[in-house]
Amino acid sequence: MALVAAAAAAKAKQRGVVEVEELGVRLRSETHRVRSLREYLLLGRRHVGRVSWFEALSGITVSLQTGELLGVVGDNGAGKTTFLRVLAGIVPPSEGRVSVAGAIAPLVEMGAGFDVELTGRENVFLYGAMLGLDRRRVAGLFDAMVDFAGLQNSMDTAVKNYSSGMVARLGFSVATAVPPALLLVDEALAVGDANFRLRCSDRIDRLREQGTAVVLVSHDLELVRSQADTALWLHEGRVAAVGEVGAVLAAYQAQLERGGGEVIA
Repeated sequence: MALVAAAAAAKAKQRGVVEVEELGVRLRSETHRVRSLREYLLLGRRHVGRVSWFEALSGITVSLQTGELLGVVGDNGAGKTTFLRVLAGIVPPSEGRVSVAGAIAPLVEMGAGFDVELTGRENVFLYGAMLGLDRRRVAGLFDAMVDFAGLQNSMDTAVKNYSSGMVARLGFSVATAVPPALLLVDEALAVGDANFRLRCSDRIDRLREQGTAVVLVSHDLELVRSQADTALWLHEGRVAAVGEVGAVLAAYQAQLERGGGEVIA
């Protein structure tokens, strides 16, 4: 009985920042979606509003401990971004269980959380609030955020006039100003220049030292190889391989070469 209790205690202690068990997600797809009365009359009732459901993810099981980085790879449409959206709480699971312990900082899509009609300054406060930071906390961190993003001369300009790189820099700076429990990154850094990517990598290293777990989606296999503790290869919404980084990437690269796909390594 004592051994059973000890095993249960050890298992509870090992539970990490992210616990995903048999995750499944079904998404809605609409064909012939009608946007006006004119389209409705032209298409006819029997050709309007057809709805179907497709399985975006199925049977995903993975866990992530504090300070660990999980690299997620796979072809376009494999379900990588959907997986991040589930972790971020944007898309609900259709089946299975997803548990995230602590605050989440999602960089799932370029400019997600920003209002392009607002200025950079206004968006810092808006995005900070979405991340759970009160206005006084954001104000205290504002100068450091702007300095890291290198946008001192652009904060009173509407974000719709920013380049994609400027948006990525500001989003990353705000999202990582306070160490989250979980940082989600979906190719958001690919548009930055080499210097900024290096500074982002250094900041991620420091966050991990403070206990932040990271899920990184990238087509850059060398980046995943150098940064990740474990890797997850998704193929058509299912786990093709998960575990030791070198083995997972070797299997994925072999599949890419067989299929004639591009390999960045």
